[in-house]
Amino acid sequence: MTPLILIRHGPTEWNAEGRIQGHTDVPLSRAGAHTVRGWSLPAEIVAAADEWDWLVSPLARARQTADLLVPPAARAALRCEPALIESHWGTWEGQHLADVRQAGGAEVAEAEARGLDFAAPGGESPRQTQARLAPLLAAVAARGRPTVAITHKGVIRAIFAWAAAWDMTGRAPVRLRYDCAHGFLLQAGGVPVIDRLNIPLHRPESTP
Repeated sequence: MTPLILIRHGPTEWNAEGRIQGHTDVPLSRAGAHTVRGWSLPAEIVAAADEWDWLVSPLARARQTADLLVPPAARAALRCEPALIESHWGTWEGQHLADVRQAGGAEVAEAEARGLDFAAPGGESPRQTQARLAPLLAAVAARGRPTVAITHKGVIRAIFAWAAAWDMTGRAPVRLRYDCAHGFLLQAGGVPVIDRLNIPLHRPESTP
């Protein structure tokens, strides 16, 4: 099986404000860039950086995270992968989720209860995110090289839900931390299984 390590981008101003980002191309905040400078990839990855493939979402916040985190020996091999873009949140992008819930009331609550099939108006559901990721995961599995992908919360949750057979209703079987890396193994055809979750990225001297 092929190892796949997923890392969410560092914080942005919209993260700090609780705004929905989706496809909106929000860059890292100054504080976010500082946070990423305090991260370090697991030593076994850094030591063999040229033996891994390196992928990144096309959005600025992910690319800036990659610029700060990817080892120098691997930066020339870093490849932008459109399939790793965040899930689209349609007309809700830029809004506060709490405001959307308050304004939409029971209608929004009913939509969120759909789990994998929940989508904002004009947006993309987790099931649709899984579908657009499937060809990429299959290609990574076919290549057979361990891969690090710097991406987004929606992408990581979609892959985790797939691997955990979670329909995204109710509480998640594991609480994912987004200042950590998450490890999966890809079976033939790209089907993910959970390997290690919540792998620390903070250097000991940088732990909050």
